[in-house]
Amino acid sequence: MGKATGFMEYVREEEKKRDPLSRLDDWKEYSFPFSNETLARQGARCMDCGTPFCHMGMEINGLTSGCPIHNLIPEWNDLVYRGKWKEALDRLLKTNNFPEFTGRVCPAPCEGSCTVAISDPAVAIKGIERAIIDKGFDEGWVQPRIPEKRTGKKVAIVGSGPAGLACADQLNQAGHSVTVYERADRIGGLLMYGIPNMKLEKEIVERRVRLLEEEGITFITNTEVGKDITADELRSQYDAVVLCTGAQKQRDLVIEGRELNGVHFAMDYLTETTKSLLNSNFADKKFIDAKDKHVIVIGGGDTGADCVATALRQKCKSVVQFGKHPALPKERAEGNPWPQAPLVFTLDYAYEEAKSKFGQDPRQFCIQTKKIVGDENGNVKELHTIQMEKSFDENGNAVFKEIPGTEKVWPCDLVFIAIGFEGPEQPVLKQFGVETVNRKVNAPYGKFTTNVEGVFAAGDARRGQSLIVWAIHEGRGAAREVDRFLMGATNLP
Repeated sequence: MGKATGFMEYVREEEKKRDPLSRLDDWKEYSFPFSNETLARQGARCMDCGTPFCHMGMEINGLTSGCPIHNLIPEWNDLVYRGKWKEALDRLLKTNNFPEFTGRVCPAPCEGSCTVAISDPAVAIKGIERAIIDKGFDEGWVQPRIPEKRTGKKVAIVGSGPAGLACADQLNQAGHSVTVYERADRIGGLLMYGIPNMKLEKEIVERRVRLLEEEGITFITNTEVGKDITADELRSQYDAVVLCTGAQKQRDLVIEGRELNGVHFAMDYLTETTKSLLNSNFADKKFIDAKDKHVIVIGGGDTGADCVATALRQKCKSVVQFGKHPALPKERAEGNPWPQAPLVFTLDYAYEEAKSKFGQDPRQFCIQTKKIVGDENGNVKELHTIQMEKSFDENGNAVFKEIPGTEKVWPCDLVFIAIGFEGPEQPVLKQFGVETVNRKVNAPYGKFTTNVEGVFAAGDARRGQSLIVWAIHEGRGAAREVDRFLMGATNLP
């Protein structure tokens, strides 16, 4: 695939990013797409490796390795190298319903499992994927696909995130009449309100939603299933229901001072910011404003990084992100071999911006917050922390111990809690009567069926907080099983 010796002749090139300081003045995407010439070189680096691990889509020791939707990566890399863009688009869309999303916000486990990455930087798979779909839209190749026949079957999908949208897309193409219910005022789930504009501009999401509407899918917003419409009503009106509600129950921080003014969940912060941006370009003032404030983000993941980037654009006075684990190594550790996803130190877009603004990486590693302290008016004033030492016991379990003498007090006006999610919200699940295991819907992988006939589940609601590619994978899988349930057989992949 690609040029036989391309991986030896060409080096990996990264998508060019806008200047870190100048991009803090707007909410536009921070990176530029590759030029066609660069893309041809990057496609040429895809070697004829015999067994392409990049699209295996497995979990190894809890880490996603390869592409869960099994994108035909070597094939479209080769087509891009040869300048056959339309053919590359056709191959890409065989497995991926929404490459304009994954090409922007997926962490690219495919690249960690690229064969070239055994000894050299991986093929720039994610950038090539984004370029293919963007060119497809620019050239007018992406057109509505109107199903020729309808089956007469009706399906309701609860939740419009990537799992729900992928499920809706597949079922609609199978000829079923699909209605997607979303409690927010816009379609997209975390694609719309959980991922900031600078990573995924919302016109990209809205463009796909318009296309799905043209293809025949009905979207109903501002409607919370379980309140505005009951589970029994849905089950009586539709032949099948698919629960794609996500895992939106945020994990809270049990700590002294949690109740103080200025302590917020990260997702509330990100959602309100994006909603205000889209509704009024912030004129409505209906958002948490970090302007001229000392901001601390508790939690070392991507959601926390997005809080850092958002606070920077709001012109915060300072921003720090606390993580419980040590900094990752610069190279793969011995216990993290290829083709596992590489656990290595990187400078995310948000950290690059913070370093340019304040002169240092905002992350603090192996740190624990002991308490939050407020002023006489009940507002956050400071955080008290201590450094931790991480080790492992005889069973391989992580053990954290405080390091005496490392106590520190941090001035603070805003605290954002970004320590993950507990799972799906329970009331709607209880109303449907579906069984849960560890708060997640009990629906076996591959079947996606619940204990309630005709009710299915997919995505984070079933598997817990995960990657967008797993959500698309599960949405497609659930659609296949719903089609089989409705028709007795299925041709869906």
